[in-house]
Amino acid sequence: MQAEDMEVPLLNNLNDNGDRLRSKGKDAFKEQQKESESSMESPNLEFEYGDSDALAVELSELYSYTEEPEFALNRDCFEEDFRSHAQGRRWVDQSAGERRTYVMRLLDALEVTDRDKRLKVARAILYLAQGVFDECDAEVDVLRWSRRNVFLLYDMGIFTALLELLSMEIDNSQACSSAVRKPAISLADSTELRVLLSIMYLMVETIRVQAEDDQPEWTAAREAFKNELGAPLYNGEPFALLLFSMVTKFCSMNAPHFPMKKVLLLLWKTILFTLGGFEELQEMKVRGRRRLNLPPLPEDSIKVVRAMRAASPPASAMELIEQQQQQKRGRRSRRPLVKQDSLDTYNERDPFKNDDVRDDEDDPEDGDGGMEGEVDPLDRDVIIQPPPPLRPPTERVNFPKGLPWAPKVREKDIEHFLETSRNKFIGFTLGNDTETLVGLPRPIHESVKTLKQHKYVSITEVQMKREEELQQCPLSLGEEEVEETPAEMLYLGMLPNLSQYVIALLKLLLAAAPTSKAKTDSINILADVLPEEMPITVLQSMKLGIDVNRHKEIIVKAISALLLLLLKHLKLNHVYQFEIVSQHLVFANCIPLILKFFNQNIMSYISAKNSICVLDFPHCAVHEMPELTAESLEAGDNNQFCWRNLFSCINLLRILNKLTKWKHSRTMMLVVFKSAPILKRALKVKQAMMQLYVLKLLKIQTKYLGRQWRKSNMKTMSAIYQKVRHRLNDDWAYGNDIDARPWDFQAEECALRESIEKFNSRRYDKNRNGDFAPVDNCLQSVLGQRVDLPDDFHYSYEMWLEREVFSQPIEWEGLLVDQ
Repeated sequence: MQAEDMEVPLLNNLNDNGDRLRSKGKDAFKEQQKESESSMESPNLEFEYGDSDALAVELSELYSYTEEPEFALNRDCFEEDFRSHAQGRRWVDQSAGERRTYVMRLLDALEVTDRDKRLKVARAILYLAQGVFDECDAEVDVLRWSRRNVFLLYDMGIFTALLELLSMEIDNSQACSSAVRKPAISLADSTELRVLLSIMYLMVETIRVQAEDDQPEWTAAREAFKNELGAPLYNGEPFALLLFSMVTKFCSMNAPHFPMKKVLLLLWKTILFTLGGFEELQEMKVRGRRRLNLPPLPEDSIKVVRAMRAASPPASAMELIEQQQQQKRGRRSRRPLVKQDSLDTYNERDPFKNDDVRDDEDDPEDGDGGMEGEVDPLDRDVIIQPPPPLRPPTERVNFPKGLPWAPKVREKDIEHFLETSRNKFIGFTLGNDTETLVGLPRPIHESVKTLKQHKYVSITEVQMKREEELQQCPLSLGEEEVEETPAEMLYLGMLPNLSQYVIALLKLLLAAAPTSKAKTDSINILADVLPEEMPITVLQSMKLGIDVNRHKEIIVKAISALLLLLLKHLKLNHVYQFEIVSQHLVFANCIPLILKFFNQNIMSYISAKNSICVLDFPHCAVHEMPELTAESLEAGDNNQFCWRNLFSCINLLRILNKLTKWKHSRTMMLVVFKSAPILKRALKVKQAMMQLYVLKLLKIQTKYLGRQWRKSNMKTMSAIYQKVRHRLNDDWAYGNDIDARPWDFQAEECALRESIEKFNSRRYDKNRNGDFAPVDNCLQSVLGQRVDLPDDFHYSYEMWLEREVFSQPIEWEGLLVDQ
């Protein structure tokens, strides 16, 4: 009885505790559900993709917050020198002739041998390029005077003088050796380089961006500067190659004090200026197709993407957990049963509504646990009516009827279709003949007609066919006329050290990625953001932490945009130039690096607030600095998303698409690296362009992910059907006969490398026609040929004769010995 008496209060106590825990769990669940509802009610991201952000933002990202005290130092250096010249008048009150005279004076002062005096003059020039902010009352005035001063500086030849000083600083072995020996590098180690690079960046970016009120002479100056930067005028190579050499020198640890963020920003904007942005690229593509007598493009891809609407993100994981718990308890819903909607119905539905948004993929093959093997309720033949949408009905996305893209068919797709049909109905094939349809049934005729109506011949196919002809008939076709475009000159200069450039850029991207962990052997990319004295207060530490994160984000933005521009321009210039850069990227593990970048909470990355508005230039130079507090630093800005981070994500997705398109072995790399769960999580971002490139990457691998994955992700499959261009012969949604296709990564890449090497040898090897050159067998004419000798040859000619001829014994008997 005593044991029973003790058991009763114990059971009561356990029941009370259980009730309290259940009530707490319900409260916590409701709070999480509220958070999920608020996240689902988030509107579309009003993001417009472009070559770069607004000019003011791009200029402010040049400076780290640690450099903010240097603005006053630049002003003091200018006023100290300008006061004696202007006799009390301000810069904005000077006439145009007086300003030119003073800039000429600064140009002469740049040639002094005293390093400190030269730095003061450079700071005065930087203050002019920054817009003489101390004499302006508003940020608009600063930008206007910056523009006027930059065109004046270019007109007076300042850029060329700065380039010579930059070359001197790069070759400064004393500074490099001093930086290598230092245990910790700070801003002070790169002062001269930062000043020079800042002036050059301000000039390149300001002149690159066109304004409505530009003067006619400014338009002419812009074209002249663009041609100057792209031409091999600087030591026989384009200006971008000098910056590439700085990147490789930094990554080889020979110059750890180089301010890499400024170098990368200047390199990106130089290539953007000289080669052209995405809209110019589209125009060049149209002109290229017209020149090759190809049909015009079916649509303008830039306009189509801008007109797309973002799909709503999948339903929250909390709903799925609740639904799973109800199923485990054996509860049956009394809601009516409905049949699954067809793909046609999905044309007017939201493809992601109530989709599965588990952080881990539900494919058992992925082994990501959690809700493994659970089938989306909307994918069953008879399903439970889903709960009502959590967001207001006004925000429901309505897709337009019809598909946004015209379907495309390649020539080889038609050939493959006819080969299969002939084997089936006739029993033999006719090779590449796509015209003869004798013996084939009427439906095959109609199919071939439809395929030919949507046939698309790309510039790439024409270039590859032309290259094949030149390889087969080098003598009859003669020399190829290569147009000296900026892209061609850049590739020619990059070719000898191309692999080093690519590896260096990927090293920097890895070091700046938010998912990278600090290692002892990793590159220190914070040399131009860390102050000489480390912070001692919590507020200073918070400010430096924001500055470091912002610094990394800007580096990722510059590298992603730079690589994408290079790939797109080189592909248009010649496909094998694009292929060699792509192959270097693949061999340097670019594909897993990008997937690692996206293997994070991508929504947190896109909505990160690593910026302090009051410290951004030119706001900090015009307005008085308010007192910074921990609360104001944590609040950040009021923007819905971070433009540069969303820009970087889209660029990296586009690079991944470029690397894997039409490459079976690289597509299998996406499958092997389990990219599907990572990419599916990225669909949570409500931005149409980003969703489009995620869906493209999912489309090319769906056939290899298995039937269970496709069955569990029918909403994603429907979104692919709606948003991605169709290839009429592409069996992407079913994956039939895929086991018959081998996967030999090494063989495919080796075959591609062989074609690339043949192209480079034919086009760029000076001795490529050595086997076909005529041989002169006449001794008299050979000895009579003029040989170019160095100027100082006659000074050492007698010594050379004595050392190489007279003092060497000659054994004439050796000629008589039988060999």
